[in-house]
Amino acid sequence: MENFFNYITKPLNPEDVDIWFRANNIIPEKLELFSDFSHSLNLLIVETYLGDEDSPNDTKIVMSNEDNSKHFEWCWNKIIDNFKKEGINFNQKGEHYDYFEAFFKDIFYNQSDDKVKHSISGFFNDLFNVKKPFTKSDLDMISTIYKHLDKSLKK
Repeated sequence: MENFFNYITKPLNPEDVDIWFRANNIIPEKLELFSDFSHSLNLLIVETYLGDEDSPNDTKIVMSNEDNSKHFEWCWNKIIDNFKKEGINFNQKGEHYDYFEAFFKDIFYNQSDDKVKHSISGFFNDLFNVKKPFTKSDLDMISTIYKHLDKSLKK
């Protein structure tokens, strides 16, 4: 249990983080790009989602799983197209799509707690903040996102 607690809470030395980045070929400029991608996707999902059940309105729109999947795919395609307009081309589908789809299904679409839904932006801010101390857990998450997006980046 202590090892798990350390995994998610114990800050690593900055030198260890640098070694981790180099060993995993994590380039700071690409990390910033992937942070922008993650934030852009989250922002579009939050701003265009019609299914918040905790709306103060009398009429509540209940979205089905199929509706949520279609919404995610629409947002995904829009973000891919927006980056393409900037000359940054990602593959439309692949492991990166599957990863983010599963993430947003768990943390946004199927989440009943609005606090959790609206904490995603803060999560990405914290995760990609290279000026803060990293835990081993942070580095594993960054590496996963980085590798999925880097693999999908068309060169």
